[in-house]
Amino acid sequence: MKRRDFLKLTGALGGSGLLPMGSVLAAGRDAQPSGDGEPFDFAWLKGLARELSARPPREHAIELPAPLRGLDWDAYQAIRYRPERALWAGDNGADFRAQLFHLGLHYRTPVRIYEVVEGRAHELAYQASRFDFGASGVEGERLPEDLGYAGFRLHHRDDWQRDVAAFLGASYFRAVSDSLQYGMSARGLAIDTATATGEEEFPDFTRFWLEQPDDGESHVIVHALLESASVTGAYRFIIGEADGVVMDIDAALYPRRTIERLGVAPLTSMYMVGENDREASWDWRPEIHDSDGLSIHAADGEWLWRPLANPDRLRFNAFGERAPRGFGLLQRDRDFDHYQDDGVFYDRRPGVWIEPKGDWGEGSIQLVELPTLDETFDNIVAFWNPAAPAEPGEELLFGYRLSWCDASPAQPSLARCVATRTGLGGVVGQRREYYSRRFVVDFAGGPLPLDEEVDVAPVIDASAGRVEIASARPLDAIGGYRAMFDVVPPDDGTDPITLRLYLKRGDQALTETWLYEWTPPPAEERKLRNPGHL
Repeated sequence: MKRRDFLKLTGALGGSGLLPMGSVLAAGRDAQPSGDGEPFDFAWLKGLARELSARPPREHAIELPAPLRGLDWDAYQAIRYRPERALWAGDNGADFRAQLFHLGLHYRTPVRIYEVVEGRAHELAYQASRFDFGASGVEGERLPEDLGYAGFRLHHRDDWQRDVAAFLGASYFRAVSDSLQYGMSARGLAIDTATATGEEEFPDFTRFWLEQPDDGESHVIVHALLESASVTGAYRFIIGEADGVVMDIDAALYPRRTIERLGVAPLTSMYMVGENDREASWDWRPEIHDSDGLSIHAADGEWLWRPLANPDRLRFNAFGERAPRGFGLLQRDRDFDHYQDDGVFYDRRPGVWIEPKGDWGEGSIQLVELPTLDETFDNIVAFWNPAAPAEPGEELLFGYRLSWCDASPAQPSLARCVATRTGLGGVVGQRREYYSRRFVVDFAGGPLPLDEEVDVAPVIDASAGRVEIASARPLDAIGGYRAMFDVVPPDDGTDPITLRLYLKRGDQALTETWLYEWTPPPAEERKLRNPGHL
């Protein structure tokens, strides 16, 4: 299944060649805790993942039972888990409770879920009585007793009515920041994203183990088994709340084949229209995006900000040569007036910041931007890709902290980019003899000398073409500086141009480095986009 189709189906598993439910369950029965439970810990799970990597992969999706086929979105949403049946609902001292998702709609991969109590795993058998089927039209008594679940969500004691994290569909999971708003998603793993074949692989979390913390500990532990045709993996999530949801993640991966593009700690977001990309002018809202930029704290200490865009064709960029100190997709613009959306509140969408643990070695952060006309399509992906291909028989270990945040927990001491705008270049009121593109970049915070008469200069680099009409000046409205410059592309050149910009005072850098990729229009279109020349 192509990535575009997959994401349009809200993260459901794609694939063909379905197995009956009985075959799916029987295939893993040799490792299934039963009775009074069996010993369980992360070492056991890694052993299971390693063992499964040596076996032929199997299909996990099933053909849904007749009562669940053909459900539309509203009908599926009408299936509600009964709150009184939530895991740990009877423990008044618990900080978290767990509710389970039902199979249906596009979610047709049965997930086995266990509770871990005192180091022993007990499977939560499917029970239709756990759910209120409401107006869905589904009769619970007609469903198979061994149906299984689709995933789960977590609730926190601050508000038992609203969930704070959810694991649903393939290896996708989401969480909220302090605004209690969902937005972008993370994944356990990405495989072959934006490769020449176009055949991206979406691994599944096929089993979960939920472990309530001991008294006095304010977190919950989730273990997960990841499976796909190319890899198996063991994951441990320690999930807590600290200015949003924070997840400490350890992953052990066991490739089944050589994987050239292994996407570690992948993030998936949406960018349709914003200040720097207004092609979707038919929508009444000024901006529509879950994230507005990729932030990178590079291994050498440099801070980079790459604004996102909705390109007219697939764009792929790689940054760095060694693992960064941190990276993430962020929603820096939190002004409601810039979005005017009082339904889904894009101004409240959480950002996600990733801090690697240990040395991940050589590789690059990779950013994929896909064109979209629809805000329901996640068209942005970012992940870490090791330089060396993953080889069968290896054990690859990755640890990282993932923070769902309104503001990133790691901030540069330099001024940050707070807005990027683009438009037609040239001088207003004067005839434009050639085509150029104007870039306007605002910086705020940090050591910018707003009250001093000093020389602040823009440092600009373009990989092609020439830069002209460059300036930097204070801007009281934002308490910062505005840099402006035009780029004149090469004649007939339509290759992407990479731009870099920062502000300096003498030899001192005052801002993080702004990065941008701009693709000039074909020569025949430039006159149409240059009305002053006609």
